[in-house]
Amino acid sequence: MSLLPKTRRGALWRSAAASLIVISLVAVTTAVAGLLQVKTIVDYLSRGAEHINVTLPQPGQPETLLLVGSDHRAGTSFASSNTDTMMLVRIDDSSQTINLMSIPRDLEVAGAGGIPVRLNSIYSSDGHGTNQGGDNGLLRVLKTQVFPGLQVNHVIDLNFAGFSDLVDAIGCVYSDVDHRYYNVSSGVTGDPDDYSSIDIQPGYQKLCGDNQSVSGALPFVRFRHTDSDKVRNARQQDFIRWAKAGYSTGQLLAHKGKLIKIFSEHVTTDRSLASEDGLIDLFDLIINANKLTVKTIPFPENFGPCGGNSGAPCYVFACPTMAQCSGAANTGPPLGEATVAEAQAYEKFVTPTVAKPSVSHAPSVHHHRPKVSLAGLIADPGDGKSQAAQLGNADMPIYYPRLIVAGAEAGYCSGVTGNCNDPDEPASAYVRSYPRRYIIHTPNGTPEAAYVMTLVLNAALGEFYTVQGTTWRDPPIFNSAKKIQVVAGKKLYEYLDGGAISMVAYHAPRGIYWISNTLANTIPNSQMIGMAASLTAFKAS
Repeated sequence: MSLLPKTRRGALWRSAAASLIVISLVAVTTAVAGLLQVKTIVDYLSRGAEHINVTLPQPGQPETLLLVGSDHRAGTSFASSNTDTMMLVRIDDSSQTINLMSIPRDLEVAGAGGIPVRLNSIYSSDGHGTNQGGDNGLLRVLKTQVFPGLQVNHVIDLNFAGFSDLVDAIGCVYSDVDHRYYNVSSGVTGDPDDYSSIDIQPGYQKLCGDNQSVSGALPFVRFRHTDSDKVRNARQQDFIRWAKAGYSTGQLLAHKGKLIKIFSEHVTTDRSLASEDGLIDLFDLIINANKLTVKTIPFPENFGPCGGNSGAPCYVFACPTMAQCSGAANTGPPLGEATVAEAQAYEKFVTPTVAKPSVSHAPSVHHHRPKVSLAGLIADPGDGKSQAAQLGNADMPIYYPRLIVAGAEAGYCSGVTGNCNDPDEPASAYVRSYPRRYIIHTPNGTPEAAYVMTLVLNAALGEFYTVQGTTWRDPPIFNSAKKIQVVAGKKLYEYLDGGAISMVAYHAPRGIYWISNTLANTIPNSQMIGMAASLTAFKAS
């Protein structure tokens, strides 16, 4: 029998979207806790709960969760576990958003004896090789070296197998893949191909768990071999949005038995969350959150130099100040000390978003907009037409932008020239990737035509963006339009991540077309709008 009154249970079920962001990890892919009987969840979670010193929240007050993705086996000690993901989540009834901040796994911190180590290396210990008295090493370092004043209310650890199973349990996630991901692991230490295998084409597509398949969601969210920790964090946060946009409460309710089993086998929490009071307090926050927009707070990071053949580790350093957060390598702050920039980022993280959302799901159309600056763009219709011609018969009209982002390395990825290929992989793996036409199947199995053109800004930093089209008129990625503006005679749908435009779409009579920003949204808003306004139908000569 449920511990909650019927009216409260109904509200809890209706709050599935909030649970999606809160209870799971990385993709936050399920609302299990919001859909099941509280006592049943407590029974399962308590089996693998760890004694971790967290700050017990007062009922109704904001809560901060530390979400961890790891290879930890639920029900066993954290010793010898490794983490790929560390993310803080802030839930506040007074806020219009759920705030997320990913913490770089390669962040340089002081380990045992003051020796520089990566943050993820101390996940399983207190900095001295043990986890005594609940003094978890990751929490201790976050509180003393990264965010002094940080109060974590609950820790939720989801292992890799559990992540894959959860993705499958909700029917997979339609994802906007920015470029070709390919590697067949050699298994030979020191070999350039000695990292996890992956085989995913660019374009909008359904990613599943498939028992941790090389073409599934897990290798995609974990990938960082040819980019950076910063880009991987952005990829994981984007995956959260895609998951949130694509699932339904009905799907979750239909599979709640399966979700219970997954949680019992793969999730570990602190003991206070694995209690009736802890769960109900968290659920109350979720229920009362009216607007559940995801807001990303960037971690202020700079990249350190890598050791190359010398074997020196690659570190991420916290920017001393926001003004010095340029992405350029530096030596960072004194080892073990927090920076002004970290303090400012944490303040943004805990500050509620009080402004009303700019629009509803049916936003008004603004027919007048100040002239869009085309600074930073360059005309390149020739390459756009060439890409369109290579797509051949795509079973739909092809649109390409007459304007693209300028830059020494910037331009279209081409399977002919191989300019975006990983040189350690065979060229044959990229032949049908740049550009690519394909068929995407809707949730009810209807086949729809689609294509993708990939453009590169900086391959070494993992900065790619895409021009895409499909005959599918209502894919989940377009479920939350933020603004509609008429620019150069085109009605453009602008999708925002905080203040940055992550995507701009144009609806034509026979298809929907869009330009997706880089995973980290590095292209300025004006350039995103300018490119979308320049979308032009291809006419074969």
